[in-house]
Amino acid sequence: MLDKSCEPTASALDYVERVNRAIDYVIQNLGHPLQLDVVAKVACFSPFHFHRVFKSLLGESLSQFVKRLRLERALALMSHGRKQSLTEIALECGFASPSDFSRSFKQRYGVPPSVFDIDVFRRERREEWLDVVAEPGKKHLLDVLPAGANPDGFQVELRRLPPRRVAYIRVIDSFKPDATPRAAEQLMRWAERAGVADGQWLGYMWDDPEIVAHELCRYDVGVVAPDASADGEVGVFDFPAMTVAQVEVRGGIDLEMRALEWLFRSWLPASGYVPADQPCFEAWIGRPFQHGFEYFELYAHLPVTRGTM
Repeated sequence: MLDKSCEPTASALDYVERVNRAIDYVIQNLGHPLQLDVVAKVACFSPFHFHRVFKSLLGESLSQFVKRLRLERALALMSHGRKQSLTEIALECGFASPSDFSRSFKQRYGVPPSVFDIDVFRRERREEWLDVVAEPGKKHLLDVLPAGANPDGFQVELRRLPPRRVAYIRVIDSFKPDATPRAAEQLMRWAERAGVADGQWLGYMWDDPEIVAHELCRYDVGVVAPDASADGEVGVFDFPAMTVAQVEVRGGIDLEMRALEWLFRSWLPASGYVPADQPCFEAWIGRPFQHGFEYFELYAHLPVTRGTM
């Protein structure tokens, strides 16, 4: 869902569908060259028109979007990934060379990656994010847990999930009040018509708010729909089989955030696993928001793969 300030026309819905198709292609091919004409073809636009449409809907050009995602992917690898050199990170994230990575990094963050303090950066981003999402007087509930602490008694179950086709509505600026619930209501209506409303509901947070500015964080409200095809704002994404670390969450947003914090800071370093190249996501127990907006029942899923020395 790109802009919900007004009800889009049929033509605008078609543009949303095509741009979402382009975004999905970029996500799946971030480590490879991404030429404007190729991505435009995926979206069924001429390169000239695609450039203008993409920028009008997302507020940044394709090249700016791709570079930003690559840099944010690099920050994620520097935070939680395998023990990789900066050269390895640069090439994995799709930069043409280590010098290209270093130059792009310095342009965006002010210093080269070799001297960048990722911990300070994440703390500052977290504070900005908490100012947006935390209710007055409850900010302390989202305090970072010390490494190893598990006051909530979280337990991990490793699960192997099969390939899945997910129908989704995309929300950009997903921390904006009511944006995600509105998207869920809209997708629910679609799912009822498609006969999949009682299937597995999912929520994909593509961006880490400790790395990405909160107003740019993308969230997909989704439902498993094996036979779905793109339909206006409802896009489809095919996820491969994956292994996930699953933690059950029955409580508020503070409990879910502590679950993810514990997964990354305490469980992951001692597990022998590293994050896979897939977003964290929620697997709802039942339909999304069926208990309201203060209490959730879901499984937090962290896609993982075996670490390498």
